[in-house]
Amino acid sequence: MANADPVRSIRQPGFLTRMRARLNRGDSWLTYDLRNLLPGETVDQDAIDELETQLLLADLGVAATAQVVDRLQTMFDGGRLRTRRDVGEALHEHLGTLLASADEPLTIPDHTRPFVILMVGVNGAGKTTTIGKLAQKFRDQGLSVMLAAGDTFRAAAVEQLQEWGRRVDVPVIAQATGSDPASVVFDAFSAARARGTDVLIADTAGRLHTQANLMEELRKIKRVLGKLDEYAPHEIMLVVDATAGGNALQQAVAFHDAMGLTGLTLTKLDGSAHGGIVFAIAQRLALPIRFVGVGESVEDLGPFNAGEFMEALFDARDS
Repeated sequence: MANADPVRSIRQPGFLTRMRARLNRGDSWLTYDLRNLLPGETVDQDAIDELETQLLLADLGVAATAQVVDRLQTMFDGGRLRTRRDVGEALHEHLGTLLASADEPLTIPDHTRPFVILMVGVNGAGKTTTIGKLAQKFRDQGLSVMLAAGDTFRAAAVEQLQEWGRRVDVPVIAQATGSDPASVVFDAFSAARARGTDVLIADTAGRLHTQANLMEELRKIKRVLGKLDEYAPHEIMLVVDATAGGNALQQAVAFHDAMGLTGLTLTKLDGSAHGGIVFAIAQRLALPIRFVGVGESVEDLGPFNAGEFMEALFDARDS
């Protein structure tokens, strides 16, 4: 029987190094700001005020920034925040606390077959590519995988998923362009159950979170799966482009309200110096961040680990 926790065990040894290099591009936005805001050893009120601005610019979000800065202000007023080291240690502690709810890896229990992952998100977030990478990772763990081409609005989306299927050697269930997405997912679930497939990953059409009719289509897919298995989909995963900044948080809130998300994947962290969106989403939704992407290759997608992410932001040179 397959490992009950395959995702945890597939974390590649070099992912932390890769994430640090890609996220920081040689210098973390956070430690860079600390060095430039606090060039000397003494912390003053102006530095605290400017740090608040920098956290907002880094997409930490208003609520998360306020939570962190209020704590720093209390420490400063109490005489416990006097040096750059003090600030760094306080930030590490309080930012790490924000990520506590997000630090929960995806598990594939042995007793659930097929384990259904419904992937949702807006166009351009990297959803289909993420599906292909996940399929490869599960396959590498010895799990059988099937893909469902639920994005029936774009022929290119079906072709892209089928190409991933060929690349990682997994079957793809698809219908003609314009078909009912719920019907595609229904067929895929039936096929996966009949074949004893371990994991079924269903793609869906990219949509704006403001498009009510398309959001209703997602809810229909969820209802159809629930009729086949009362617990399905077992994972509703939103794929978010980290470079979207504050809009990424709005997307996450809207999709969670509509679908009841169980996890998120953040892509393109390598393309943004504003890694603060990770904290904004964690603070607002308290949902697990399952994976983060820092590049194009399969190896550049890895399970999210709060400690590793904090380590990447707080370079040892600056601690």
